[in-house]
Amino acid sequence: MNNYENFKEKIYKKTRINLSFYKERQMKRRIDSLIKRNNFTSYEEYYNAMNTDKKLFDEFINYLTINVSEFFRNPSQWTLLQEEIFPMLLKNNKRLKLWSSACSTGEEPYSLVMALSEHLPLSAIKILATDIDKEAINKAKNGIYSKKSIENVPTHLANKYFETVGESYRISENIKKCVQFKQHNLLDDAYPDQCDLIVCRNVMIYFTEESKEIMYKKFHKALNDKGILFVGSTEQIILPTRYELDSFRTFFYKKI
Repeated sequence: MNNYENFKEKIYKKTRINLSFYKERQMKRRIDSLIKRNNFTSYEEYYNAMNTDKKLFDEFINYLTINVSEFFRNPSQWTLLQEEIFPMLLKNNKRLKLWSSACSTGEEPYSLVMALSEHLPLSAIKILATDIDKEAINKAKNGIYSKKSIENVPTHLANKYFETVGESYRISENIKKCVQFKQHNLLDDAYPDQCDLIVCRNVMIYFTEESKEIMYKKFHKALNDKGILFVGSTEQIILPTRYELDSFRTFFYKKI
């Protein structure tokens, strides 16, 4: 296989996904494995095939964007969100602006709705959920999940907001109505503003340090004066004050 740089340029022109912002060794290994799995021998051959085969292209985007998610992932962090972060934010404002960035197949924004429903009526909850992968967003809108993905949902919420469909589970339409899904590229697109809470978990680990710096600065700008950034369990920010963020609690950073 050869000419990875040329492949990256073509992918950027076609998708606006800049592979140079991702950790190269990790990303190249993933793409190489996908090329071999589909029995191609070069980046050029693979790219040309993707250009004419939508199924192949969709598989590439889905594989590239690493859609691994589950409801209430790392439950202790959600307990902290429930017991401390939400009450603090709600003291200032009963209409919170929440953004679930890199929301994958919807487990995270729907978890946010369920968690916030313990504090507010569903009619008062509106969440923006974004991801670069259109296929992941379509799965999120569909709202059907495996038994494994809902294992961490508190029993009373699972009973209230899910129904069984064969061996799967469908989330309630009442929860779905609280979430607006949009396609969004964290590196290229404008960020929403005046957010009370931004959730960006388990995606930053795939980016280069330079890309992370850009995004942390944009997250800071997107937060309101007392806003909180909630990150993943392997993504603690080193020296958060560089981005005018303060380590409020582990995995939670407050704008300063």
